[in-house]
Amino acid sequence: MKYLFDPATPSVAIVAQELRFPVNRIYCVGRNYAAHAREMGGAPERESPFFYSKPANAVTDNGVTLPFPSRTQDLHHEVELVVALSGEDLAAKGQDLNLIEAKAAIYGYGVGIDFTRRDLQAEAKDKARPWDTAKGFDNSAPVSALTPAAQAGGIDSANISLLVNGEIRQQGMISDLIWSIPELIAELSTYYRLRPGDLIFTGTPAGVSAVLPGDVMEGRIDNLETLKIDTRRVKTSPARIERRSRARLQVARCPNFQHQSHRFRCHVPQAIVLLLLLRRREHYVGEIAVLT
Repeated sequence: MKYLFDPATPSVAIVAQELRFPVNRIYCVGRNYAAHAREMGGAPERESPFFYSKPANAVTDNGVTLPFPSRTQDLHHEVELVVALSGEDLAAKGQDLNLIEAKAAIYGYGVGIDFTRRDLQAEAKDKARPWDTAKGFDNSAPVSALTPAAQAGGIDSANISLLVNGEIRQQGMISDLIWSIPELIAELSTYYRLRPGDLIFTGTPAGVSAVLPGDVMEGRIDNLETLKIDTRRVKTSPARIERRSRARLQVARCPNFQHQSHRFRCHVPQAIVLLLLLRRREHYVGEIAVLT
């Protein structure tokens, strides 16, 4: 078979191997930790999981510096256990798997971050539109090198956490999943024919919050390679500094300002200024900005 140009093959590294894991599709699970469901305004009842996807080329390697994504002023991190699927049985069947078949389809595990343009997601929700631009953008799915399942130890009881600039933002345990890993795979296989190369982001614990240019993130899960990602700083021109200075007063007086679980929202065009102020440990009380 000949192609007009060489097709791209997104892939993920494998611990201690030269071989790489080719990525077919990326599936994600929403609100699979009770505490995160609550912080996002949902109820943690064990209803059927809901799924969304990212393009395969959203994956990126461990240890890279990512450009800060465009068209957002509210980028959020969501650390997750990533499950990689493979196997001849999966290739032969792939659909309507039972729990035994689902577990057998697991090749290995990695640590991933589901980056989310939260402002675009909120807009999509308000207008009952798909989340593609909020979830499926370039470099939105960094994944650590995969650890084969046999080497991952007791993954079901592992700790999961995310540190931003050395401070813990997210923390939980894989045992806190509302739907277990085999249950997720089995349920997903009723919607799609799963294939070797598929990745599943299994949900994020509580503590999701904003990411700033220059932030360094470390995703950790017991017995897996640590994922380390940072975002590229944006060069600031004198004119932009002046605009941000003027916007600071608007932010300080914004009546819609809210502070909850390290998540900050203010509906003004210059919301990025709020994030910069927060990095200087400024606290807002009502309409007043107080330096500490």
